[in-house]
Amino acid sequence: MRRFLRPGHDPVRERLKRDLFQFNKTVEHGFPHQPSALGYSPFLRLMAIGTRSGAIKLYGAPGVEFMGLHEENNTVMQIHFIPDQCQLVTLLDDNSLHLWSLKQHGGASELREEHRFTLKGPPGSPPSATQITAVLPHSSREVLYLGTESGNIFVVELPSFRVLEDRTITPEAVLQRIPEDNCNRRSCELVEALREHPKNPDQILIGYSRGLIVLWDLQNNKATHHFLGSQQLENLYWQRDGSKFISCHYDGSYTQWPVSSDNRQPEPLENTVPYGPFPCKAISKIYWQTTKNGLPYIIFQGGMPRASYGDRHSISVIHGSQQTAFDFTSRVIDFFIIFSSDPAAEFDDPSALVVLAEEELVVIDLKSAGWPAVHPPYLASLHCSAITCSHHVSNIPLKLWERIISAGSKQNIHYSSMPWPIDGGTNIAPDPPQRDLLLTGHEDGTVRFWDASGVCLHLLYKLSTVRVFLTDADPNDNMNTLGEDEWPPLRKVGTFDPYSDDPRLGIQKIYLCKYSGYLAVAGTAGQVLVMELNDEDAEHVVDHAEADLLQDQEGYRWKGHEKLKTRDGPVRFEAGFQPFVLVQCQPPAVVTSLALHSEWKLVAFGTSHGFGLFDHQQKRLVFVKCTLHPSDQLALEGPLSRVKSLKKSLRQSFRRIRRSRVSSRKRRGGSGNASEVQEANAKFDQDALQEMELAPVQRKIEARSAEDSFTGFVRTLYFADTFLRDSSRHCPSLWAGTNGGTVYAFCLRVPPAERRMDEPVRAEQAKEIQLMHRAPVVGILVLDGRSTPLPEPLEVAHDLSKSPDMQGSHQLLVVSEEQFKVFTLPKVSSKLKLKLTALEGCRVRKVTVANFGSCKTDEYSENDLAVLTNLGDIQIISLPFLKLQIRYPCIRKEDVSGIASCVFTKYGQGFYLISPSEFERFSLSTKWLVEPRCIVDVPEVTSNNHVHNKSGTENAARKSSPGDCGEDERKSGRLMEHALLNDEKVLKEIQSTLEGGR
Repeated sequence: MRRFLRPGHDPVRERLKRDLFQFNKTVEHGFPHQPSALGYSPFLRLMAIGTRSGAIKLYGAPGVEFMGLHEENNTVMQIHFIPDQCQLVTLLDDNSLHLWSLKQHGGASELREEHRFTLKGPPGSPPSATQITAVLPHSSREVLYLGTESGNIFVVELPSFRVLEDRTITPEAVLQRIPEDNCNRRSCELVEALREHPKNPDQILIGYSRGLIVLWDLQNNKATHHFLGSQQLENLYWQRDGSKFISCHYDGSYTQWPVSSDNRQPEPLENTVPYGPFPCKAISKIYWQTTKNGLPYIIFQGGMPRASYGDRHSISVIHGSQQTAFDFTSRVIDFFIIFSSDPAAEFDDPSALVVLAEEELVVIDLKSAGWPAVHPPYLASLHCSAITCSHHVSNIPLKLWERIISAGSKQNIHYSSMPWPIDGGTNIAPDPPQRDLLLTGHEDGTVRFWDASGVCLHLLYKLSTVRVFLTDADPNDNMNTLGEDEWPPLRKVGTFDPYSDDPRLGIQKIYLCKYSGYLAVAGTAGQVLVMELNDEDAEHVVDHAEADLLQDQEGYRWKGHEKLKTRDGPVRFEAGFQPFVLVQCQPPAVVTSLALHSEWKLVAFGTSHGFGLFDHQQKRLVFVKCTLHPSDQLALEGPLSRVKSLKKSLRQSFRRIRRSRVSSRKRRGGSGNASEVQEANAKFDQDALQEMELAPVQRKIEARSAEDSFTGFVRTLYFADTFLRDSSRHCPSLWAGTNGGTVYAFCLRVPPAERRMDEPVRAEQAKEIQLMHRAPVVGILVLDGRSTPLPEPLEVAHDLSKSPDMQGSHQLLVVSEEQFKVFTLPKVSSKLKLKLTALEGCRVRKVTVANFGSCKTDEYSENDLAVLTNLGDIQIISLPFLKLQIRYPCIRKEDVSGIASCVFTKYGQGFYLISPSEFERFSLSTKWLVEPRCIVDVPEVTSNNHVHNKSGTENAARKSSPGDCGEDERKSGRLMEHALLNDEKVLKEIQSTLEGGR
């Protein structure tokens, strides 16, 4: 039968692949890119954030996350939750309204779009007639009030979005009740704010842009009070008891207005310009919160003096004699206050201020002295300094995990200890099976350690390398220090700080050994720091060593940046990872590759000029190897001199095209008339253009010239204990792969532990392999006698891996951008290869070994290669036979930065940047899947004679009546029946009973 099967088709293997591999994009970590709107439901205790790309994200308790995307991809302008419902309405910049619901499906809640609607005016009316400026979801849960630019207020039924034309509030109807000498038609243009009376749902407050405010009676369809402000209106806020409201204005003032029971013309109680008397910025939003001690909290956005502080993004909090203007480093999008939502409560008693800025979320604890910030469990500002590299470490030992958390907790003493105040919903996802770390390197010289075990990417610890070097900024400077008499009382909050003191501090490579606690960090100016974990603050001298990678070369001159200057004498370090040795590469080029072997106490580093090996126990340089080709002048120019070379390469490309056209015309010329030649040339031009467009897909593997630039660029470094000289003795070795397709192998002699400090580590070059096609080498791997990748350093010593098989012959896998090639060791003869570019038309960008476990049984797992290409595809290739198992489209091929930022995990997951502030998490494994799974239960609430559904799946509330109660009982009976029929035990019992009866 095997003769009739398709070549390569194995049904058993196909079934196994389904049990091993599955592609899912699971969760987005970090802060939403370009946020544009904010909403909050005190009833659900959920927060919603909308973005300029049309995304909407809901957050509650840690692990409770929902995401939706508008099909239109328009900017979300406003978000409003329907009172006491699992529903919200979004307004987009195309003037469309969208109704979203949280519905339960498969035991968990999901966010779904129910309806969409665009408000349309009468034929021939201008767009401003229906341009929505204010949205008010009424407490009845039955209607929305929509204020427009024209001054009309439309009433829309929920959930159908049907316009109730007979209930429209027109400017003409409003003006009928207002004396003519007080206002005119233009006073009722552009509805700025709509607010429902907190005690009387039949009254709403209407604020018009020019300063007119009207209290409107919905039952009698008339204005009961009107209030005339002298300045352009920005916003309104009711006090809790409904006896007063606050208006804030364009001139930086706010006004208190009383609401009397009679129809007398109200006069303002108080008009205040908090930061006057000089001209001030507008106060765009205000809260007036009552407290038990009688002193209110007045919280507002803006209002700063224009001349001196017009560029500040601030929110001010005033409570009695306390006043602070919180100063944010990015524009404030919106904010809200978390306060008592119990209708029976007499006071607001605010507990937290939640601010959505353009680049971060900041929460201020209003209950604690000094109003400290609250450490957020999610929505981390990953890009507080631009991310330059990332490194993932799986399955962290508990002891190391606790020590990192301990170091981080000492850094967070200035944060508030209050629990996270946005705590709606319940996280029902299983606990993470292991502890995972994601390390991100940043432009300002910091490394951040993130808990990447679950749905929430949580900052554990921040390491700074700045203290080792002399920079313009003093690390002891405190940006928050204020003079006693400084006015306004500004206080900087948040972590977003995109400015780097020196671009040379940027982190380029990170390597952490989870067993020994050693960390190696390399930077932009050729600096390599080796660190160890210390639980206490310490002061010590950092040892320095220089590695001259051009020592055997003459006539080369480095044209790039200088190395960083180091501090002399002892340096004080906080508890955590503390550097004990600095290796400085010369020339100080960007470190392009890094490897650490904590068992041998060795660190290897590579740049565009060569690579070196350093013994960090003896603090001694073992060797350096220059890989520079005589034509590699570009490698000496540094990253800031690339524009010239880009122009040069473009010029050469155009010359080649021109030459090929001329030669082809000569070949075709000589026969035929001029028009035929012209037509042929035009056709050739068109074909050439098509060929250029298709070049990346059709490209075959071709030998590259040795004169190509950057051939000496070291792309990968790898330590292995394998057979390098002969098949009888294995020894430590270091492997290096370059951009020119060269692989270097060095035999290492590491003294035994008892003589480790007395004898030097010695290295000798044993092999040099030149790939014929000269494609850049992006990965090197040694497979043991069982064709299993060699374990990590100290992994066997900690009984977390089997000892490698040293009886059978070892194999060397070299991964270039264009092909995978397996060699036998120690002879280095070619055994097997897979030509990726020639067959698939793509190039390898990232490669790693991943372990895939079966979702059906814990007894089977296998190691495969996870490969990311320049087309954004992820391919899984088997080991050691190099068979393509499956291919998934993951990243858009145009997203070059996303492809460059991708990092794989050891167990078939991965992360890549979808924006400067967000990681997309994906999984290739059926077994290892981290995704949000949560439920939002709606508590039963009865108010205003309305009944609310417990499951949150009803679209609208209904008036309660005896008939409704019966219907609810019948529905609950059906739900219980459905639940019973979905219970496996119950079904088995029913089946056994039926069989017994039979």
